Amino acid sequence: MTKDNELSRRSFIRKTAVASAASAAVPYFVSAKALGRAGNTGANDKIQLGLIGAGGMGRGNLRNCTKHDDVAVIGICEVWKERRDAAIAEHKGVPKPYNDYRELLDQKDIDAVIIASPPHWHALQAIDACAAGKDIYLQKPMTLHLAESLAVKGAVKKHDRISQVGTQIHSGENYHKVVDHVRSGNLGKVSVARTFNVLNQGEKGIGNDPNCDPPEGLDWDLWVGPGPMRPCHPKIIQTSGTHSAFMDYSGGWTPCWAPHIIDLPVWALDLGLPTMISSSGGRYTCRDAGDAHDTQETTCQYPGFTLTWMMSQVNAYGFDLQGNGGLGRKLGTYFHGVNGTLWANYGTLNIVPEGDRMKDAKEPEKATPDSPGQEREWLDCIRTREQPSCNVFYHHKVNVPIVLGNLSLKLGRSIQYDPATETIVGDEEAARLAVPEYRDPWKFPEQYV
Repeated sequence: MTKDNELSRRSFIRKTAVASAASAAVPYFVSAKALGRAGNTGANDKIQLGLIGAGGMGRGNLRNCTKHDDVAVIGICEVWKERRDAAIAEHKGVPKPYNDYRELLDQKDIDAVIIASPPHWHALQAIDACAAGKDIYLQKPMTLHLAESLAVKGAVKKHDRISQVGTQIHSGENYHKVVDHVRSGNLGKVSVARTFNVLNQGEKGIGNDPNCDPPEGLDWDLWVGPGPMRPCHPKIIQTSGTHSAFMDYSGGWTPCWAPHIIDLPVWALDLGLPTMISSSGGRYTCRDAGDAHDTQETTCQYPGFTLTWMMSQVNAYGFDLQGNGGLGRKLGTYFHGVNGTLWANYGTLNIVPEGDRMKDAKEPEKATPDSPGQEREWLDCIRTREQPSCNVFYHHKVNVPIVLGNLSLKLGRSIQYDPATETIVGDEEAARLAVPEYRDPWKFPEQYV
């Protein structure tokens, strides 16, 4: 451990003891007046975008933006030349090419950036973008560590930036219906919500390809960036569906899947931050080139409420959402209320009453407004200077159970958390490990915590 990183960890433990409750309480929608700025983009001006990370998700997010006439992409950063060139060609060669994201952020006429790099980069690039005066669309997972989540939130607030985290299903019609049903009161008091994501890769997992030399045109040192250096591997750089098998760069499979699914109970029940997180599991079956656990069970305690998360990469049984079976992905959420249980996934909603307790229940009126889509909502908010629905202040409440669940699993014990001060309670080792140790010369920006 370097001296600078050790000082950062000590400072984090000290500073989070007096963490700002005001920052945690920033509302989902913040007006331009409250931010103290009207924005840089006029109603008739094009929003000029940059992209950091030109893999599948980044290019998809960019397409969803540039299909609108009021948007132009003028810069693309990607450390793999083949992908960078393909993304620039898709936009008729107009965007300026960059290998180093810091040079893209120096481009003064870029208003906002989409950050779709590997997850271990998300926090640092989001913070640097905010400091450069750019609004951010940040792909999930928001961060891999608690201190990073707090720092991203701090940077967005300090620099008055508009932020959206890329949980696109949040804008889906079925999720809106679930929120309306839960909030209608028909289910009665909900004491437990259970969330899960399962599939079956089998013992072979992502396979056992050997390490490789970086492909021609890939800047491996910059791809690794603040993460620990290791040999290149074809599955690390292939897609998010394979690099999630490598803990150092993704946090494993839970940060890959859970942001979309835990989002629903956090939203529908207006949950705050948990007071206790306990996670167990391990790498029980999978024997592939990665090191991510294939099984994880997490319990999160809130005042008067429990949230659970279940993940398996080696068994695909999907309970009521089993569908046609097979080895493929199944996911869902159960809301257990005193009057009935609602179970749902991205497109399904079903209710099982408790006896006759819902015999007089009426279909709830539509209360959750339609969404124009995650990216369009972000673009609109860049103009209005109101935070969109999945801003970092909201999504921090989704992210904390994930990052502390992983930390609990690593330590083999429960973690107590104080939502008021946003501190880990009575566990100095856990507080220390909640701060990432970046590879030199990269430094964790502790000033934003």
